[in-house]
Amino acid sequence: MKLNDWLNNEIPNIAKSLEDVHKNYFSIDKTIGFEGQQKIYQILENFRSALFPCLCDKYTNEDDRININIGNKLRTSALDLRFLIEKVLPKDQSLEEADQIVIDLINKFPTIRKTIQTDIQAAYNGDPATTSTDEILFSYPSIQAITIHRIAHELYNSNVPIIPRIMAEYAHQLTGIDIHPGASIGEYFFIDHGTGVVIGETCTIGKNVKIYQGVTLGAKSFPLDEHGNPIKGIKRHPNIEDNVVIYAGATILGGDTTIGHDSTIGGNIWLTQSVPPNSRVYNSQPLPNIKNGV
Repeated sequence: MKLNDWLNNEIPNIAKSLEDVHKNYFSIDKTIGFEGQQKIYQILENFRSALFPCLCDKYTNEDDRININIGNKLRTSALDLRFLIEKVLPKDQSLEEADQIVIDLINKFPTIRKTIQTDIQAAYNGDPATTSTDEILFSYPSIQAITIHRIAHELYNSNVPIIPRIMAEYAHQLTGIDIHPGASIGEYFFIDHGTGVVIGETCTIGKNVKIYQGVTLGAKSFPLDEHGNPIKGIKRHPNIEDNVVIYAGATILGGDTTIGHDSTIGGNIWLTQSVPPNSRVYNSQPLPNIKNGV
């Protein structure tokens, strides 16, 4: 059979089959689709431009243009975000609720910006390799990840489905840092290097916490319901109190695990129990064999 004949005869049937399969698993009406996913990425870029207006845009010395540009970025992104939120909210929630979620988020932007500045300062204070806060803002993956997280977390707290997780996974793609939008993170937070860090949904992190690459703040095995599915909405991830340092490769698991304030957790530690304040937790020093010559 010639391809053109086959396409004309069979493609409509295959297209109908694909449509039917999709409808079995996804709502056609209440989804933002892949186009919406890409729109979320653009919204985040616009939000970053608004949060750092003199650094992300070319009009750095014209005060009037700066103000107008910030306003335009926020206005456009607010309307786009409202449309996407309306699409993912349950059908019994109104357009007015989507409006209020966006208003509440953007009202918090000055506070979010000030908090991000504490994260930048924490990176400057905590990394002797850096020479300026500009270097941190432009090149440190931690700042990009935490900026997106602090926006996504507000939407998560407003019970917006899907969108906060798409934002978090976008940050994960860009930086290698995986922070669930549900995680609560205090001021002056710094992830040094960053690659491979995982912070779970119900994790709470206090102020002035520093963690290194490869750290996991995760869950132990979790209970299942009568159908064998994970039970949702329970505390699964650890609490990290103020002024804690967690070195590379450490794994801390469990919703009943708390790392007390002013503690240091050494590299490659595996912890499933709480640690009191002012603790120092290290593995025993390995004894390497060193041979001279061949």
